[in-house]
Amino acid sequence: MKLKRFVSIPVLSVITLVGFVYYMTVFVFIEDWIGLQSSAGFLNSLIFTALASLCVFSFLVCVLADPGGVPSGFLPDVEESYASDQEIKRNGVVPRKCDKCSSYKPPRAHHCRVCRRCVLRMDHHCTWISNCVGQRNYKPFLLLVFYATAATTYSAAIIISCIIKDWDTGASSTSKTFRIGIGSWITALSLTLGSFLIWNIYLASHNMTTIEYHEGKRAAWLARKSGLSYHHPYDVGFYKNATLVLGSNMLKWLWPTATSHIKDGLSFPTTRESS
Repeated sequence: MKLKRFVSIPVLSVITLVGFVYYMTVFVFIEDWIGLQSSAGFLNSLIFTALASLCVFSFLVCVLADPGGVPSGFLPDVEESYASDQEIKRNGVVPRKCDKCSSYKPPRAHHCRVCRRCVLRMDHHCTWISNCVGQRNYKPFLLLVFYATAATTYSAAIIISCIIKDWDTGASSTSKTFRIGIGSWITALSLTLGSFLIWNIYLASHNMTTIEYHEGKRAAWLARKSGLSYHHPYDVGFYKNATLVLGSNMLKWLWPTATSHIKDGLSFPTTRESS
């Protein structure tokens, strides 16, 4: 079932794109710039290959990993269910029932119309990985964006260096046009991915999903109208937010499958509990 996710145009497009960028960077631009047989050429190709490999590995983990589904027969905590409205709002744990699944869902879980199920700590459904981004695969997704940004930025730097060399050696106008075109495209790709990376770092640093960001904007607007202030209930501080996503061991932060720290996704620390 999971392997069927690879038989989709977006996923195959990503694989093709990675292959194209890798080929152009290593076998066209590095080879033309300093040559793959030179020590500098070998080193640059080795660094780029490492970044591209980590990007592909993160992509495969994102596609194959289960984002986390709500256990069958899940019921909210009885004490939480009978808590007062004020306590519920402070804790951010409102007992909710899914209209589609007709069952209770934990805090931060949402129903995905594409996957046809409720996903734990759902961030969004990503077409490019043909999978939801949720509790169990958010870390590899964040690392996928990180390594993709690093790889395309490195590629853009190599291509720009090659373009400068072309001008110095008086290359043909056709060669210059080709290199400028590829360089502009990969630079634009790296900037786009970089912007997306900054956005996801912002969300992770506030322990917030994309869905919660948009819900929070409305909650903040309603709070201002009432003369109150709104604070995201799951934002428990920058460092703790980071460890909840990446883990407490910093040596494993950049490894996509180091996810043993991830909890069951049925409950989460809140601001009140951390204070």
